[in-house]
Order: sequence, then structure tokens, then C-alpha cells
Amino acid sequence: MPSPVILDPVRDVLGLIDVQPDFMPGGRLAVPEGDAVLGPIAGLLAGPLLHAFATQDWHPPGHRSFASAHAGRAAFETIEVDYGLQTLWPDHAVQNTAGAALHPALDQARIEVIIRKGFRPVVDSYSAFFENDRKTPTGLDGWLRVRGFTRLFLAGLATDFCVAYSAEDAARLGYEVVVVEDACRGIGLPEIGGGTTIASARTRLLAAGVRFLSAAELR
Repeated sequence: MPSPVILDPVRDVLGLIDVQPDFMPGGRLAVPEGDAVLGPIAGLLAGPLLHAFATQDWHPPGHRSFASAHAGRAAFETIEVDYGLQTLWPDHAVQNTAGAALHPALDQARIEVIIRKGFRPVVDSYSAFFENDRKTPTGLDGWLRVRGFTRLFLAGLATDFCVAYSAEDAARLGYEVVVVEDACRGIGLPEIGGGTTIASARTRLLAAGVRFLSAAELR
């Protein structure tokens, strides 16, 4: 049995990535078993992690990442845009809709800042730190540094997209990063040559120094 991670109330922060109804069963872009993250996240919010931030996908209608914005294209196809490859998604997390709200089961008492991303009509945004052009910042890095947080524990949806991009950027920016594995779920798109986006994201994150732990290992 691995030794538990001793949490530091000064430097540690919990990051809740896109815990929104549209990514839950019945939502517009449902992640398989997406609602299974709610229980572990509730435990994390009630435990020794005293500080948290949340991200929120917040797309205007007709966003460039929506398949419906491209005639003849279907969801989960990939197109080339000016900032690289873009996966096309079902319309989701549209501003001011119930599906875009933070999930009502979340206790927001410890959520100190909410980062809205993907609100620019022509740029998608997976990472909590940068939009998909890889240069437009969300402002989260500045907030974390001013507050003195140096270790991030990430949970939410989806493991292979917004959680993975956030973890990768955090590690690149010099943070110590832990993905709380049982508090995340992934989409798992198939990849050319076999495997899924979940497997490739995990490989990429491990190579970047990101750790994967369970909620039970945090004390």
C-alpha cells in the first residue's frame, strides 16, 4: 500500500476541471461515467485541501469548435484551423445554459476563483492555463503565483482533454502536479494505430512528471 501524500494547506490547491452537467450522463457532450467524479470530488472538497479553483467551459452559440458550425462535418471529426488540429464537438457548455453551470452538487465554499474558458468564438480552450492557440493565457497562472500555490491536485472532466492539457501546462510552468485519478473520467476517442486518447494522455503526462494518485492516498 503506497504511503499517503501529506497535504500542505499553504502550497496545495485543488483544481476542479469542467465539472459541468453537459459533461455528465444526459448532457450534450457526455463523458462515460462522468457523474462518477462527483463523489470523490465531494470528499476532496470536505477534506484537508482547503483551497480550490474551478474551470468552466463557456462557449458562445456557434463556437468554432462545434461540428454544427461547419457544414457537412460531424462531431468528433478533426479539421485544420490556424492554430492546428481541432476536434469538432457537439454543441456543449453554451453560455448561460444549465449545462454550462458548475454542477449543483459541488460545494463551492472552498472554490476561490472560477476560470471561464472557450468564450472566444474562434479559439477553443482545453487547458486551464492557455487557450488552444497555446499563447492566450487564462490568467490562472498569475492567480496561483500571487497566492503562493505550488502543487496542484487536478480532478474533473475529461481526463484525456481538459484535465490532461491543464496538467501538462501546469508541469511546463513549473508546478508540481497530481491527477486524482478516481476523481476524473475520460472520453476515450480511438486513435490511429490503436489505443485511445486516455492512454496516450497518460503516457504524455507521466513523461512530463505528472503523478497519478487516488483520493484515498491524500491525507
